[in-house]
Amino acid sequence: MTEISPARRRLRRFRVPVLVVALLVVLAATRGLNVLAADHAFLALIVGLGTAAAALFCYHWLSRTVEARDTVTELSGTGRWSGLGRGAALGSGLFLTMMLVIGALGGWEHLGWGSFAGFVASIGASASIAVNEELLFRGVVFRILEERTGGVIAVVVSSLIFGLTHLVNDHATLWGTLALGIEGGTLTAACYLISRSLWLPIGLHFAWDFTHIGVFGLPTSSSVGAAETGLLHTTLAGPDLLTGGTFGPEASLAALLICLTAAFFLLRHAARNGRIRRRSAVTVTS
Repeated sequence: MTEISPARRRLRRFRVPVLVVALLVVLAATRGLNVLAADHAFLALIVGLGTAAAALFCYHWLSRTVEARDTVTELSGTGRWSGLGRGAALGSGLFLTMMLVIGALGGWEHLGWGSFAGFVASIGASASIAVNEELLFRGVVFRILEERTGGVIAVVVSSLIFGLTHLVNDHATLWGTLALGIEGGTLTAACYLISRSLWLPIGLHFAWDFTHIGVFGLPTSSSVGAAETGLLHTTLAGPDLLTGGTFGPEASLAALLICLTAAFFLLRHAARNGRIRRRSAVTVTS
């Protein structure tokens, strides 16, 4: 590693608040741009992919400038496409499994054609959300927590933080945000642990959101009431534990059990292969 100047050492002491605040600003800006472009499908696609690329650039720059890292190993070009592909296959597979379980238990009320324009727009929106949230929650929060507390505590704490931040959504519920944190936060953290890369959790996050919104056209906690936003327009009916209620299917018992089962096997594999680290022996100054 190249020698770090005194000024950069001082900046590195405050890396946690600097990185979190900077990425929150990037996240807010990209969401604002996505909202402005949402009514125009192909513009929304371009803006979504563009803001995802911009967020990756910002993360690289912050890692080198604030943390004084020569290489950003979690975003290595090696294995990028395979990681994204495997994550996408896992994310879409888990969401489809959840929907089949809900349907088998009588939770599907209506299934019809939605909007191809919404389908196209959701590709960009899902990519932007997945990249920005994984950079913040797994790339910064989980990674630095793991350095200080070890992998197990980092999984628990980062997952809770991830879930609780969704309380700001208009139709959020406490149960829904906790369920999302437990299932989504734990699963994506497990993907990071098993691969030591952000590409696998980004791929999973993207495919889960895209299948949710872009394929089935189901509302989320921040878009309840939106109709025909995806290729299909799906309406669920039944007990909240089955359908997720106003929060959406992510708050269903099926989502919780399916995602936790997948996370369990990923975490077990990570543990058997020595991927779950204890607190780093290297002292990290913040």
